[in-house]
Amino acid sequence: MIRFLRLAAPALAVLCVCSALAQTAPSQTAQPQPLTAMPYSPSLDVSDLDRSIHPCDNFYQYACGGWQKKNSIPADQASWDVYAKLTNENEQFLWGILQTDATAKDRTPVQQKVGDYFAACMNTTAINADGDKPLQPALDRIYALTNRADLLAAIAGLHHDYPGSSFFSAGTTQDDVDSSTIIAEVDPSGLGLPDRDYYLKTDAHSVKLREQYTAYIARILSLAGEPTPQANAQAADILRIETALAKASLTRVQRRDPHLIYHMMPVTQLQTLTPAIDWASYLAQQQTTGAPAITKLNVSQPQFMKALQTELTTEDLDSLRAYLRFHLLTAAAPFLASPFDQTHFDFYSTTLRGVPAMPPRWKTCTRAVDQNLGEALGQEFVARTFSASMKAKTQLMTEQIEAVMQQEIQNLDWMSPATKAEALRKLHAIRNKIGYPDHWRDYTALKVTPNGYFGDVIRAYRFEDARQWNKLGKPVDRDEWGMTPPTVNAYFDPQMNDINFPAGVLQPPLYDPKLDDAPNYGNTGATIGHELTHAFDDEGRQFDSKGNLRDWWTPEDAKGFEKRINCVRDQYAGYTIVDDIHINSRLTSGEDVADLGGTLLAYIAWKKETAGDHLPNIDGFTPDQRFFIGMAQWACANERPEEERVQAATDPHSPPFARINGVVSNMPQFQKAFDCKAGQPMVHTPTCKVW
Repeated sequence: MIRFLRLAAPALAVLCVCSALAQTAPSQTAQPQPLTAMPYSPSLDVSDLDRSIHPCDNFYQYACGGWQKKNSIPADQASWDVYAKLTNENEQFLWGILQTDATAKDRTPVQQKVGDYFAACMNTTAINADGDKPLQPALDRIYALTNRADLLAAIAGLHHDYPGSSFFSAGTTQDDVDSSTIIAEVDPSGLGLPDRDYYLKTDAHSVKLREQYTAYIARILSLAGEPTPQANAQAADILRIETALAKASLTRVQRRDPHLIYHMMPVTQLQTLTPAIDWASYLAQQQTTGAPAITKLNVSQPQFMKALQTELTTEDLDSLRAYLRFHLLTAAAPFLASPFDQTHFDFYSTTLRGVPAMPPRWKTCTRAVDQNLGEALGQEFVARTFSASMKAKTQLMTEQIEAVMQQEIQNLDWMSPATKAEALRKLHAIRNKIGYPDHWRDYTALKVTPNGYFGDVIRAYRFEDARQWNKLGKPVDRDEWGMTPPTVNAYFDPQMNDINFPAGVLQPPLYDPKLDDAPNYGNTGATIGHELTHAFDDEGRQFDSKGNLRDWWTPEDAKGFEKRINCVRDQYAGYTIVDDIHINSRLTSGEDVADLGGTLLAYIAWKKETAGDHLPNIDGFTPDQRFFIGMAQWACANERPEEERVQAATDPHSPPFARINGVVSNMPQFQKAFDCKAGQPMVHTPTCKVW
């Protein structure tokens, strides 16, 4: 259970209600080149302001309106924001590294692996010449399944050998109740649309999207040789199967409750839930040779597994085979010849998210290396971008904000001494991971060649899958990271009880050593506070200092927390994202509370750090005003309406305008800094405050 600070990157994009500004960049633009050094952008840029807007009317628009006008959405992006822009610069910098590593004669083992993986990905001539040939053995395996028993048995091998989890997924995770233990887990999977609700909504937009999805299924099957009439019929069958599985799935809001997705049981009990699968055999095939047999595991959604049993035993064999072929193909499509890759992009990026153009190949391949060899590539990135002094400064800021959190907990008037003692115990146990891991991952066993991209992809998948399954029966590695060093993002892990800040997110304009402390505490400081507050949000508060799922709250304190978080939920539920779609504040409340609490913690820490200093006005702004402008400008963004709809349904983060206006409208410190009066939009009544 890793909680991400939602910004750019893998399916986590910031939002903007100002869709009129979200224009596509012209197709004829200067071609980007690899970067040999990271460019500089200040963490507070007065040219990004829109001074025609009063800060007390719409602070987000005031702080970001100029940025929005200057930064149209690139053709290969669903949205464009400060984090995405820095991500793009990081990728251009990594591109330069990878080009060198791909062609150099004298290379370290790390440089050989990342360079050869990149070279194989860039060789589109060879990839296109292969067509779907690399996947043909697996497709032939499915075609050869002539009875139900063989088909059900084949699922285990497909899960083990290829990306994409038909029907369900299985893997390893920390035990919610005993975070020192790694357990096996079975989860729902096998839906091709982003969320269960996409299958169940009856509005015109949802109906049309399902029609477009069905056409995509048929197109992928046709590319693999299925005659068009059969492909169309099979697409309808596949949608029917997925709809049945969607109906049995928990909602995203329900999945925020860790108790609803924790059901430890013997494998024999899972066998009773879904007897169609030979679970002992399935689990044995996933594990490494010689590993102890799995006798119990977590089944996150038992009702889903019951519904899966119905589908596996009542659907006709041809429909089940078509389902397996499609999910194998759609997972592999981005790594196959252009017709498959383009068809996949046309639906998942253009139709679903409004993105008109594929990313340039160098970007696709840089991301592929980061995804599959992230800590190898991360070594190259860190050596060039992240100094020891930067790490020390971030560590100091983190410790300052944690000290403020301690003070805030001690001074709460709604929390009892018993709960405060537990909260402080948890706070003091939080580990801070900054920049990069203490020990780099060993990729020695992963074979990478510059010829045969699909082979590299499959070997990388099997390498990581085996690495995860190999954790069973071993101590939890609390030094492990869930993000790669170049990632422009951050997260709190409630079971590890740690906060993680990759080197990629500690670059200008997010952390800017050239500027005064005010915008840095407003930006990076608020991000640190955000992640720290996640330890005490509606989900994180259910885990104790050891990362175990345990109720350490008195009933009265829990009620007090819910009363305060409901104030935030009520406020954010009133914000409109796009059309008539409002924020689902039951889904976003954890992030909303973290935004609010994190900004307050950073503000207090900044005041303590600069107490007694004479802080001059700069560019016509007071230090307090610079703090809040710096805080707001991390969120400057434009987004396509299609992307806004996807994020409204799937993202636990509110859109950027709400992440800024929702916070400052609850902070008297902001209202004093900009002389906001009661009745103005940036003065919320009642004032919401949790931490």
